[in-house]
Amino acid sequence: MGLIASLKGAAAESTGKIDSSTNPRPAEREADDDGLLMERYRDGDETCFAVLLRRHQGPVFRFFLRHVGDVETAEDLTQEAFIRVVHNRASFRSGARFTTWIYTIARNLAVDEMRKRRYRRHRSLDEPLGGRDGDPGRTLGDLVGDPKERTEVQAADLEMRGVLEKAIGRLPEEQREVFTLREMGGLSFQEIAEVVGCNENTVKSRMRYALERLHAALRDRVEEPEG
Repeated sequence: MGLIASLKGAAAESTGKIDSSTNPRPAEREADDDGLLMERYRDGDETCFAVLLRRHQGPVFRFFLRHVGDVETAEDLTQEAFIRVVHNRASFRSGARFTTWIYTIARNLAVDEMRKRRYRRHRSLDEPLGGRDGDPGRTLGDLVGDPKERTEVQAADLEMRGVLEKAIGRLPEEQREVFTLREMGGLSFQEIAEVVGCNENTVKSRMRYALERLHAALRDRVEEPEG
């Protein structure tokens, strides 16, 4: 079931569709603009939801994909996150940041999903998705990141992307969580601290350790002897 069908009736004029590769957030937009849109939506302006959906569905999807490594599950969780936005809009506080609110919802959904899957083997980011005529197709790792950049990278870059995705998957959960909130969600360290429930210095420390691990993984791959 698509997002439009699920939200029908709950947000009559709020149309949209999960699109995992489009609609990046404009970097120049004011940080509180989303919060003002959410306040207007909460107070009855249904059209504001469509704007929020367009701006955030891509980053929220990629946040989930980093955690669950499964496109279909990430799409389902993205849909559920925005359904919860609709159902809980009355609880949104004036002056609050929408990004903090939506990623708190997303984090809780991701944690619940990973608890369910903790003892089950799930698809890896470098597993082929399947193509036509014997072509194994693209991998999940190919789907993560800026789609415009993907069209321009060379084979070596795709190989390094795969190394990076594996390294991200091997990060301790707390470090991976901070990394994805920062890189996929574009949240500030202060916002991440609010989402995960710890102080800002702890968030920065987790991010630093995550980056050190990822740099080490990439450096080791580059330094591997050929043959």
